[in-house]
Amino acid sequence: MVKRGRIIAFFLVVLILAGTIGTTITGVTKDIKLGLDLQGGFEILYEVKPLDENQEVNEKVLEVTARSLEERVNVLGISETNIDIEEPNRIRVQLAGVDDQTQARELLSTTAHLSFRDAEDNEYMNGSDLVEGSASQSYSETNSPIVTLQVKDPSKFYEVSKEISSIPEDPNTPYPDDVMVIWMDFDEETSFGEEYGKEDPKYISAPGFSNGPIRSKNIQITGDFTVEEAKRLADILNAGSLPADLEEMYSTSVGAQFGEQAMSKTIYAGFIGIGIIFLYMMFYYRFPGVIATVTLSVYIYLILLIFEWMNGVLTLPGIAALILGVGMAVDANIITYERIKEELKSGKSVLAAFRSGNQHSLSTIFDANITTMIAAIVLFTFGTSSVKGFATMLIVSILVSFITAVYGSRLFLGLWVKSRFLNKRPGWFGVKREEIVNIEDGEEVEATFFNRKIDFAGLRKRFFTLSLILMVAGILALAVMRLNLGIDFTSGSRVSILSDGDITAEQVEETFEQEFNVSPKKVVLSGDDSEIADVRFDSVLGQEKIAEIKAYYDDQYGSEPNVSTVSPIIGQELAKNAALAVLYASIGIIIYVTIRFEIYFALTAIIALLHDAFFILALFSLTRLEFDITIIAAILTIVGYSVNDTIVTFDRIRENVKREKRVKSFAQLAKIVNKSLMQTMARSINTVITVVFAAVMLLIFGASSITNFSFALVVGLIAGTYSSLFIAAQLWLVLRGRNIKEKPLSFVKKKNTGGPQV
Repeated sequence: MVKRGRIIAFFLVVLILAGTIGTTITGVTKDIKLGLDLQGGFEILYEVKPLDENQEVNEKVLEVTARSLEERVNVLGISETNIDIEEPNRIRVQLAGVDDQTQARELLSTTAHLSFRDAEDNEYMNGSDLVEGSASQSYSETNSPIVTLQVKDPSKFYEVSKEISSIPEDPNTPYPDDVMVIWMDFDEETSFGEEYGKEDPKYISAPGFSNGPIRSKNIQITGDFTVEEAKRLADILNAGSLPADLEEMYSTSVGAQFGEQAMSKTIYAGFIGIGIIFLYMMFYYRFPGVIATVTLSVYIYLILLIFEWMNGVLTLPGIAALILGVGMAVDANIITYERIKEELKSGKSVLAAFRSGNQHSLSTIFDANITTMIAAIVLFTFGTSSVKGFATMLIVSILVSFITAVYGSRLFLGLWVKSRFLNKRPGWFGVKREEIVNIEDGEEVEATFFNRKIDFAGLRKRFFTLSLILMVAGILALAVMRLNLGIDFTSGSRVSILSDGDITAEQVEETFEQEFNVSPKKVVLSGDDSEIADVRFDSVLGQEKIAEIKAYYDDQYGSEPNVSTVSPIIGQELAKNAALAVLYASIGIIIYVTIRFEIYFALTAIIALLHDAFFILALFSLTRLEFDITIIAAILTIVGYSVNDTIVTFDRIRENVKREKRVKSFAQLAKIVNKSLMQTMARSINTVITVVFAAVMLLIFGASSITNFSFALVVGLIAGTYSSLFIAAQLWLVLRGRNIKEKPLSFVKKKNTGGPQV
């Protein structure tokens, strides 16, 4: 008898979720902060250097300098400002949504003029008379907020205070006569001087001398301050002259139109990719595929909601991570659904198949996702700001997929299974009645691939030979052609010009040589209609030259070009961090797989992922596509994904060894490996198909700035699936099979832990 209450409960829950998502999604997406690459803005990494040989750049100097920069940024009224101190002596400034980037860059790098005047605007002192960074907010004896500072020459300050305090009263002056008016103004030649001067903001404060002239190095400014007002005055006094020199090490800027175009194109690509994934899941898995589309929709909403709660910054690679995350989240559904189909084919009831499939798939899903998590954490640790956005979204995706793809799918599908509506409908799971074979005594249905049994383990030498040939070809390509390294690793500058489509490489080269007196190393056209020109320089363009280039092309096309500069030191550091990221991710995965399985599994998994990473490098060498820092993000993503895929097969090998209890011959081991490969074949192919759908859509329809990133993902996904199925398992067979007679293989449960042990 069908229990209709569970089916009604399912539809009620779905309707509630749909209503919640429909009424709140706009507000959630509206509140998510957009990165520089999506709304325009720029990022600069400064190295803080001492003003003279006697100064030490310590934590206090860094903090004061950061506050000085923040005070200058506040002049522009920019709400989305991020200024971070980075060890040992650097400050990273990120300004999003800046209307005039040239103005903002000048504001950060130009020295302001701080002056101390009387009521008649006669200047007596300036910022050079103060001890650098000495101003701070403090409290008086009555616990009222005050500002303290130090002057370099107490005698000079005494004479100034004596003269100002003795000025006779004049009713025509805007301030009392015995006050020292603090002003802040800038060089008249700078573009922001006029902007800063609106509504007389040069006036900062006008403290008086209540007790007459002062002869002291330590000065207190008292008044009816709040804590915030006192702190702001202290910051302004410190900002008048920066307490240290700033040298620009790295910078990148994105025009507003570039950001808007990149976001719209990538979101469009995402809709197509996710739509194809949904259709494929419903076509292949039938009713469970419908359940997957429901849980994946909730998954996308939850990720955006959590990202908004985290106050995270969404970047272009972050959107790519979200889209790829959908493909990867499908993996958990596919693992479970494939196990349910196996159980149904063995003659079990729908309820028994559902319970058994969920039970056997959970550990596999857990192990597979942990390895991707390790890669994502390493990526976050060593990545740049945009790459950190990708890693953050990837980490959130992995965690949320456990809630939706595992428990959400079980809840929704369980309501239907336990209602008994599906009891005699195996076709709703994609299982034909003629495929069902009643198995007795705990045996299994023989796995096939397109209704054929293939000896993949017996073909291992052919797979090894093919990989060796391709690797030799790749080594030759890398040795002869090398990688086309981007400025991230070699230093230099890159200018991306968004035109109206009427642009040629020759025209761009001629313009740069004639208008700006610089010769590009390379000009590449990209975009749907070749409307984007990427101009590469070996040298780092100066700030003045960048301002000229931006102004020129803003007049030409109504859009400021994107400009990135990387100093040689930062280029070396990025290359070093990229190598360390791959190394640490590999070590972390080896340790985890060794704990969960055994050392032979770990070693072969690492060999397989290095195999995948190598093919990405080789194809980038052959295609001459630019290899930048985002490709490292793609490689580490593939590292996690490749091991994810490999572990699914290893988990099935371990399960089949447990069934045999003891394996003591190579032939027996080869049979188990081949059986495991046949059982996981459909899962591996379906998983890569869904993720490749997303990656290919990003490659075809996404923004040009992530084209190379998407290409690396597509190559890595295909190579990762190949290595997981035809290299890793067979290589483990060879390594473990060498001493199988002396050391027979068996997996037993550890006491009190439930973990595997060889």
